[in-house]
Amino acid sequence: MSAGGERIVVEGAAPLARRAAEWTLARLQAPGARGRVTFCLAGGTTPRLLYQVLATELAHLVPWDRLELFFGDERCVPPGDPDSNYRMAEESLLRGRLLDPARVHRMAGEDPDPARAARAYESLLPPALDLLLLGVGPDGHTCSLFPGHAALGERTRKVLAIDGAPKPPPRRLTITPPVIDAAREVLVVAAGRDKAEAVARALEGPRDVMACPIQLARRATWILDRAAAALLTPSSSK
Repeated sequence: MSAGGERIVVEGAAPLARRAAEWTLARLQAPGARGRVTFCLAGGTTPRLLYQVLATELAHLVPWDRLELFFGDERCVPPGDPDSNYRMAEESLLRGRLLDPARVHRMAGEDPDPARAARAYESLLPPALDLLLLGVGPDGHTCSLFPGHAALGERTRKVLAIDGAPKPPPRRLTITPPVIDAAREVLVVAAGRDKAEAVARALEGPRDVMACPIQLARRATWILDRAAAALLTPSSSK
């Protein structure tokens, strides 16, 4: 992960989506990004808004032909299920795009053997993602790395199948801390007052990844709306 650490605060979810989409586009267009650009997508409401901006207002600037897409986590459901992160990305970002299906790597959440699906996905990931997008939950989770879960201590595997997630559905596939740490650029997006405590703990609280998993991305760029940044000290929320 690059040194990063920038915090950008905007007024409201729509301006956040626009600012985050512009930030993402700049990385996808970077002069050093020759050939393919590996971009790992997040699930959730705030990323959905970002994808919609990329797919509409900024679509003519996105280097679609160079993108290779991955997913940070997936629920153990079929790809057409309303809970599927792939379905959300397909509806908000991918539909109508002339992308080679071989460059859109979805996690096989429907596999009856999630551990097998995790191993298969692990083999597809590059040594380091060019760009990783992360969301954050009110409890501080990111991807499907939840507080207290043993997956937070993983140092070798890149993808794990987990069970017992506190939010339904309980069975998930998720990237692990080494993938987050190795990514060249990481962006965290968060909107809403319900995220404020997690954001403050992540950026200003004592380091405790087991209690606040999004601290794995403490050195990332963070784009927040004013509500999500409400509990940050004024000097740190510019």
